[in-house]
Amino acid sequence: MLESKSWVLPEGIEEVLPPHAYEMELLYRKIVDQFDSWGYELVMPPLIEYLDSLLTGTGEDLDLKTFKITDQLTGKLMGVRADITPQVARIDSSILNRDSPVRLCYFGTILHTLPGTLAGTRAPLQVGAELFGHSGVESDAEILSLMLKTLQTAGIKNAQVEIGHVGIFQKLIKKLNLTSVQENIVSSALHKKSKTDLKSQLDEWSVSKELSNAVVTLIDLHGDKSILNEAKKIFASIDSDIVLCIDELEQIAELTLNHVKDASLMFDLADLGGYKYHNGMMFTAYIHGQGQGIAFGGRYDGIGEGFGRARPATGFSTDVKLLFDLISRPEKINTAIFAPGSNVPGLYDAVSELRDKGERVIYQLTEQAGDASEMGCDRELYLDGGRWKIRNL
Repeated sequence: MLESKSWVLPEGIEEVLPPHAYEMELLYRKIVDQFDSWGYELVMPPLIEYLDSLLTGTGEDLDLKTFKITDQLTGKLMGVRADITPQVARIDSSILNRDSPVRLCYFGTILHTLPGTLAGTRAPLQVGAELFGHSGVESDAEILSLMLKTLQTAGIKNAQVEIGHVGIFQKLIKKLNLTSVQENIVSSALHKKSKTDLKSQLDEWSVSKELSNAVVTLIDLHGDKSILNEAKKIFASIDSDIVLCIDELEQIAELTLNHVKDASLMFDLADLGGYKYHNGMMFTAYIHGQGQGIAFGGRYDGIGEGFGRARPATGFSTDVKLLFDLISRPEKINTAIFAPGSNVPGLYDAVSELRDKGERVIYQLTEQAGDASEMGCDRELYLDGGRWKIRNL
């Protein structure tokens, strides 16, 4: 007697079963079709690459997320991709090698060493779009607008986007003249929105009162467009380049509202998620009741430098599995036709004609278990006067 075994998948790794697998595929088809209508060309990078290529220009965070294995053919270290964006940047910089703006999109499974949230997946189905070769606010606004349109296409109508600009923090840090360790302490305090800890550290480092107040005030600069005018007043006397960053945010928001008139845009000047990777505008989309962001993006110029060609770049990505779980879907109704297992003339032609018209037709197998309804059929083919007809079950 065979021993009974319970086959368990690794934690954070899941499979998608019928009918959801097909419905999920339809969803990412719709998204990729949307990308195509905006001029984004589809690329399909490999699941695995040599590690030095996979992590070029990405930083420590992605390194920690990446599974590593040794290539048995060469002995070189390889990685299973944890993000498709660097692969797309490699394709733009070293393969396509175009001078004009390049719009690329992608979808595929990625793999993380650890889940991003408690009980979260380690194998998201990532879909995204990247725009290379343009450094202006128009390309940032296009990517932000495309992200919003993508969520709407997926059935998410109430997303709110929080927008920040890494340049504000980067220019303040330069003014503060901090070490890399001190910089990490400041960014951590801003992330936690802890004014007390932040002010205490800045006082300990003898930072001037004006600069200290400006850094601490970042925590309060969260809200609608009105906070941008307030921010300009605060930073005008500190660094005119910071004001230019705020101007960029205003312009990006205005252009985005031209594309997506009902866009809900908010601003958070203390948001530093991925600040060591991004170098300009960055954004996160949220929906009510979901604590974590559902789509992420921003500007990351220079990632192509490691591939021999630095290119301006901006883009976004999201997880189709997450979007699929968030949208409400009507209960699937069985719509298929059961065909008898018969050699009666005309049956196979009748079935082929129905399938050509888009119908699902399932043949009955010899001595099979289960009837038509158990096979998911609501109708059946039957022979009437020498002609094959359909009737409801």
